[in-house]
Amino acid sequence: MRLKRQFIVALLPLALVACSSDKPKIEPAKLVDFQAKAKIEVRWDNDVGDAGQSVLFPAVTREAVFAANADGDVYRFDRNTGKQAWRIDSGFAITGGVGSGGGLVLVGGEKGELAAYDEDSGKQKWQVKVSSDVLSPPKVSDGVVVVRTGNQRITGLSAKDGSRLWLYERATPTLIVRSHAGVLIRNGLVYAGFAAGKLAAINLKNGVVVWESTVSQPRGNTELERISDITSLPVADDAQVCAVAFQGRLACFDAVQGGALWTRDVSSDKGLALWGKMLYLTDTDSNVLALDKSSGASLWKNSQLSLRGGTAVYPLDDYLVLGDYEGYLHVLRRDDGSFVARRKTDGSAINIAPMTLGDGALVQTSDGELYSIAIR
Repeated sequence: MRLKRQFIVALLPLALVACSSDKPKIEPAKLVDFQAKAKIEVRWDNDVGDAGQSVLFPAVTREAVFAANADGDVYRFDRNTGKQAWRIDSGFAITGGVGSGGGLVLVGGEKGELAAYDEDSGKQKWQVKVSSDVLSPPKVSDGVVVVRTGNQRITGLSAKDGSRLWLYERATPTLIVRSHAGVLIRNGLVYAGFAAGKLAAINLKNGVVVWESTVSQPRGNTELERISDITSLPVADDAQVCAVAFQGRLACFDAVQGGALWTRDVSSDKGLALWGKMLYLTDTDSNVLALDKSSGASLWKNSQLSLRGGTAVYPLDDYLVLGDYEGYLHVLRRDDGSFVARRKTDGSAINIAPMTLGDGALVQTSDGELYSIAIR
């Protein structure tokens, strides 16, 4: 995370925990031994180049995997074999990773570049400029490309030619957390969390705000203490949408009307996962929690990855998969949070949650190693 106050100030994640010389240094948890009851199998892996100072997300379609590096290269791989189909040079430094949909592959850059390519051939379809750096993957739905920029604006563009259809912008506090949270599109609504704990549902076609609700109110005496920004993606099903704020709360709302269903005090800059009747959360300290989706009641908590920079979890059948700052993949049981498997990747940080890839998952490390994995 980085904090923004007119100028961008770099801030190491662990510096938020405790940095006073009068206090003992808090170390990340040591990995505990356990009896493995499953195995992480690597089906294929490829090196796409490192992410630099950015967090780069890959993308998955029915036939392919797309990934990028900070230097501007974009790759297409066969999703089953990992065989490279093409590589293109976007011509700019990529900062948000790859988005896909509607036959397009999209990448954004640090100077507001946004380019769309044909997913089959890699041929550029169009390139435009948006208002600021693109820190998250663009999304595509129903002919609309939705891109979020570092200045907290969300823009809807035509998937045909990149022309602007609508723009959503809002006032922000003086001090905000600069994050890589993008948008979630579901049932014609664009869900996005913002600074000061606000969650908005925006009409995909015209950019009109359908509802806005408060996840968390700023608290504390100093500007740093009062930061309560939503820095991760919301999660949603047909009935409800949930979001969590850093130094704030977790809240769930009616997905259509925005009415509050329940809230509870918990802080996270990692994010959530929704699976059936369960809601899974990796909190600010990298503890993993399982909650009842309907009430927010705690079901279990695993604190054995404390301060290890854990990602949000990815639910995979009976398991939860997440990465950490040393490049380890951890597999927990969904029903009780106990460890069942672990595997080290290339040793660089895994900064984003694994994502769906067939009956397994896709993982990209900060050094650019791309893994297709399965749990056996």
